[in-house]
Amino acid sequence: MSFFKFVDAYTLRARLFPAVIAAAPALAAFALLISWQKIALSNMVATGALLVLLFALADFARKQGLRVEPKIYKEMGGKPSVTMMRRTCDETLDANTKEKYRTFLAGKVKHPAPTAEMEAANQAEADAFYEQCGVWMRSNTRDAKRFPILFNELVIYGFRRNLLGLKWSALTLNLIVVAASCGLLWHRGIWDMTDDLTMRTTVVLVVSCIHALYIAFVVTRGGVKEAARKYARELILCCEALSGTAKMTASPRKPRGKATAT
Repeated sequence: MSFFKFVDAYTLRARLFPAVIAAAPALAAFALLISWQKIALSNMVATGALLVLLFALADFARKQGLRVEPKIYKEMGGKPSVTMMRRTCDETLDANTKEKYRTFLAGKVKHPAPTAEMEAANQAEADAFYEQCGVWMRSNTRDAKRFPILFNELVIYGFRRNLLGLKWSALTLNLIVVAASCGLLWHRGIWDMTDDLTMRTTVVLVVSCIHALYIAFVVTRGGVKEAARKYARELILCCEALSGTAKMTASPRKPRGKATAT
C-alpha cells in the first residue's frame, strides 16, 4: 500500500518535498549510520509512524512558509495579485486588459471597481477591492484539471516559499550533521577508508556539504518572488477562461409560445 495516496498533490509537492529536502542530511545520516537489522517494528506500527511523520513534516513546512510570506510581500510592495491590478507601478499586464478584468471581477464580487481618480486618492481602498477579487479568483480556480498551468505555478510558489521558510532550520541541521560526522571521522581515523562505518560517515559528510551549498545559494528570496509573480499573473489571466465559461454555461432563454406536438 502506497503512503502517498493519503497525501494530495499540492501537499506532497509543495509542503512535504521542501521538508524532506531541508532534512536531507539528517535523513541520510539516519539511513546510512543506523543498523536497520536492530530496528524491530511491526509493519502496522512502522506504517503509522511514517504517516504521522509525513503529515508532521508537511505541516511544519507550511507553517514556516506562511511565516516568511508577509515579509516577502512587503519587500515586493504588496501581494502580487494585488499590485498587478493597480493602474500604476506595474506593467505586467497592459492597461486595457486590466480594465477589462476589473469590470468582469466587479460583477462577480458585487462591488464597483475603483476609478483611476479613486485609486489615486486612496490606494489602500483600491487594494482592498483587488484583494477581494483575488479571493474570488482563487476560490473559482481550485480545479487542477481545469487550470493545470495555474496549479503548477501554485505548486512551484508553495515549494519555494516553504523551502525558504525552512532555510535556517536546514542550515542549522547541516551544521549539526557536519560536526557530528567530522567528530566521528576524527575518532575512528579519517584515512581508514577500509572501515565500513568510516566510508558511510564520509558519504554523509559529503552530502551535507553539497546540501548546505544548495540551501545557501539556490534557496533565495528572489526565487520566491519570481514564483509569486508568475503565479499571480497566471491567476489574473484565468479571468479569460472564467468569463468565457460564464458565457458558455448561460442557459439560453426559450421562446415563449405553445408547445407543438411531434
